Amino acid sequence: MELFFKVSSMIDIGDYCLFLQANAASGMAVHDDCKLKFGEPTQSYEDFTACLPADECRYAVYDFDFLTAENVPKSRIFFVAWSPDTSRVRNKMIYASSKDRFKRELDGIQIELQATDASEMDLDVFKSRAN
Repeated sequence: MELFFKVSSMIDIGDYCLFLQANAASGMAVHDDCKLKFGEPTQSYEDFTACLPADECRYAVYDFDFLTAENVPKSRIFFVAWSPDTSRVRNKMIYASSKDRFKRELDGIQIELQATDASEMDLDVFKSRAN
């Protein structure tokens, strides 16, 4: 199973995207040994979504930075369960059955988003759920 993670330090979308691979035999824990840096601070939301394969399930954590209507910088941490319609049924079942256990290993998740196609991961969806 794989996890994409973006760490934020700016008031714009797109700082870092980290790729983590969790070993199923390890009880779905995320170990420091499996973290690889992916991307640069200038990467955009589009770069993040491009990391998600069209035919395989993934977990993703995305730190979404935005400005409120009052022009106040805010951030929400999303846990994304990416399960595209084109992925194998067995793969979807494994990800669905392990999602809650895997998510419990992560601290600070504020919003969960389940997506089966690109329209469910649209930037407007993140904006509406963040408010």
